Amino acid sequence: MHVFEMKHPVAHTADDMYALVARVDDYPKFLPLCEALKVTNRETVESYKLIRESFTTKVTLDAPARSIFVEYLDGPFSHLENRWQFIPRADGGSDIDFYIAYSFRSWMFERLMGGLFDKAVRKYTDAFEARADAVYGRKTVTLASQE
Repeated sequence: MHVFEMKHPVAHTADDMYALVARVDDYPKFLPLCEALKVTNRETVESYKLIRESFTTKVTLDAPARSIFVEYLDGPFSHLENRWQFIPRADGGSDIDFYIAYSFRSWMFERLMGGLFDKAVRKYTDAFEARADAVYGRKTVTLASQE
């Protein structure tokens, strides 16, 4: 299983970053390799939204906690789990805590796609930050480490 984790400071607020990542309908506009996306069902359950998308993930949005949990349901992976947490910073920015773990069903597919998928995940994180700059404007907050 491949695991990628990062905590990355950004100049945008935690609420803005949560809202941006939660708008899954916009992903084809800016995410590399995401050519199309269709939301097939939206439900509100005890203040959480469940989104079932055509590529068979279940996305649980928790606005009060500024967190997003993605569960994989079907496709070329044997396992795919993705978590986002958006943590406010005293300087007006936020920390994005990102986690993804995955493995492919086919050993051959793993060999062919494993390295490419790692690169794509890293490009996605950059794409979300660039999208935030485009949507909310480029911020000039100095990001001092808070660890």
